[in-house]
Amino acid sequence: MASPAHPHPVLLVGSVPLGSATAVFTAVAETLGGLAPRIPDGETGERLGWIAWTRDHLRTLPTLEAIGRRGEPGPRFRLKSATSDVDLGPLQYAPAAIESYAQFRALKAQGRIPAATRFQVSLPTPFGIVFGLFPDSDLATIWRLYEKRMLAEIVAITEAVPAKELALQWDIAVETIAVLEDPGNKQGITAEAVAASIAQLSSQIPTGVELGLHICYGDRDHHHFIEPKDLGVAVAFANRLFGLIQRPIGWIHVPVPKERDDEAYFAPLDNLRLRDGTQLYLGLVHLGDGIAGARRRMTAAGRFVKDYGIATECGLGRRPAETIPALLALHRDAATLEA
Repeated sequence: MASPAHPHPVLLVGSVPLGSATAVFTAVAETLGGLAPRIPDGETGERLGWIAWTRDHLRTLPTLEAIGRRGEPGPRFRLKSATSDVDLGPLQYAPAAIESYAQFRALKAQGRIPAATRFQVSLPTPFGIVFGLFPDSDLATIWRLYEKRMLAEIVAITEAVPAKELALQWDIAVETIAVLEDPGNKQGITAEAVAASIAQLSSQIPTGVELGLHICYGDRDHHHFIEPKDLGVAVAFANRLFGLIQRPIGWIHVPVPKERDDEAYFAPLDNLRLRDGTQLYLGLVHLGDGIAGARRRMTAAGRFVKDYGIATECGLGRRPAETIPALLALHRDAATLEA
């Protein structure tokens, strides 16, 4: 592979296990510079566990009670009464984002973050939170309440962070595993329903804010909860969202397992109805096989798509902090490869 005339842009999905948001901003900016159009705060500290950190908040709500969950690290919650008047209260995503943005803004003012770089906030979908933390009997009720509360978080974030500096990403993982890959799920949730929820919230994000969609298969010990046959399910759902979301979409991210350097995995990209102005990111960067593995996967992908960015499959929060410098450097090196 020769170096491309235009390097592949880099997406950091969300979590990065460094000590603080400032440490994440600094490490990413110093290693990737302008290759990363946006930088997340790393979801550091208690937020590294994706939605697990919201349990502490749910424990404080008088209308909910914790219930046991065999074999899982933390409890689920249920309504104490079917007629409970539930007030979920602030979900704490906005305060975390506003605090991190202050650090981002200060570093940018010092010239340590490129001027055009946006501050990225990665948010779980309401369905993802509710399906993971509540029983089936409460899913419909709590799902709608979480949609309202998540909208309030988005409003607070967009009021505090200038639109031209902000990027919001939906983390779409639970939908993929529990609905798209299991259309006969016992909860009766359809692809149409979860797509409509994402679209409805997306339509209320100011158009000056960049919107991204991260389609994922989960990450436990660096393995998916379900291994995708190919990119067919992700592409079909992306096309559904493109048809429903009536505002600009800045990017779409899909996963590429380490073992998949075969053309069959990427072939569904022929059916991706990518919008003008929407960047495709392929999660093909894996520290386990380095630049050689990225090269193989990029060669296979290049049969179907040329203009794409690169990323890992999922967030980096579950890996040791000492691996992050090498992984960021791998992103930088892979960005200059061309299929």
